Amino acid sequence: MADFSESDTLKRVKPSPTIAVTAKAREMARQGKKVISLGAGEPDFDTPENICDAAIKAIKRGETRYTDVDGIPELKAAIVAKFKRENGLDYKTTQVSVSPGGKPVIYNAFMASLNAGDEVIVPAPYWVSYPDMVLLAGGTPVFAVAGMETGFKLTPETLEAAITPKTKWLILNSPSNPTGAVYTAADLKALGEVLKRHPQVWILTDDMYEHLLFDGMEYATIAQVVPELYDRTLTMNGVSKAYSMTGWRIGYCAGPEPLIKAMSKIISQSTSNACSIAQWAAVEALNGTQDFIAPRADIFQKRRDLVVAMLNNARGITCPTPEGAFYVYPSIAGCIGKTAPSGKIITNDEEFAGELLQTEEVAVVHGAAFGLSPFFRISYATSESVLTEACSRIQRFCASLK
Repeated sequence: MADFSESDTLKRVKPSPTIAVTAKAREMARQGKKVISLGAGEPDFDTPENICDAAIKAIKRGETRYTDVDGIPELKAAIVAKFKRENGLDYKTTQVSVSPGGKPVIYNAFMASLNAGDEVIVPAPYWVSYPDMVLLAGGTPVFAVAGMETGFKLTPETLEAAITPKTKWLILNSPSNPTGAVYTAADLKALGEVLKRHPQVWILTDDMYEHLLFDGMEYATIAQVVPELYDRTLTMNGVSKAYSMTGWRIGYCAGPEPLIKAMSKIISQSTSNACSIAQWAAVEALNGTQDFIAPRADIFQKRRDLVVAMLNNARGITCPTPEGAFYVYPSIAGCIGKTAPSGKIITNDEEFAGELLQTEEVAVVHGAAFGLSPFFRISYATSESVLTEACSRIQRFCASLK
């Protein structure tokens, strides 16, 4: 057998920590352990029936062949209508791109635009895939800390300090994975004032959790709030979170036509089109009834309140209250330096998560995976009974630390 050698490109990146945690939890479950996995960011609701029906009708119509590489015209039209209706943004279908999931949207944009030495500002904590996709595309991630003291949001001062002549992109994610932080219109305007002074910087705004907002928060996206940035903003979204369509694999974006054309070239030589049937389901998702979205967001808010309250009653944990998405990002500063039941001294959040999994069989993702320690992330996209049991185990584990 010939020896396999990884490419230099592959050596620059690491596997997704969230996927790794979920895989480990599944393996423990197969061994008969009663593991509660709070690692994956996936709604536990079923895809709405009208969307499933649209997929079945598409199959029966024979919509099972290749499509245009970056999306069927009907879905592009639905995306244009969505951006106008919900965000006040005007796009043409030639400014829209559809990919098999949200990740390819980001990856394609970076592959189409980054050269060696180009920098991408990634506010930390960040979704685990952002920096690795920058590295795969040959760019350099530059981390700008957005800590608990600023509500996990990038400030204008921090942004200004991170920009250099080599800066090509800024990534903004609101509501945030992993923290649930939400940028208000005022927040975005303040960042926009900085960005207007640096015309070489493009903005990729990841709006995947747009419809999961709590406490009466109103959604804003930067191209809407700062129109002067429209011509250098790529606004990304998808159907996975709001419509419980994670496995359908449909992400989309809209932005300047030259960028969209360049991304189409990448798509044509890589994934080609997203699943034709999933695209027709997404047409129904965007054009059909939206009545189920608000009630589901209310359920997530109740789960959030439960988790925040229980974690703040765990010794050594401080859990801020997120404003959106379905994650909490609590600090474990009060647990560092203590000894676990195994006898191991916990020196960082990865060790905390490992000891929690072994002792209480609760799987969470450690904060270092998201670029900011000492924290961990919990996804509360599961039932209140499961969350109650999981948080009780976390409380018990924290109480056992000496």
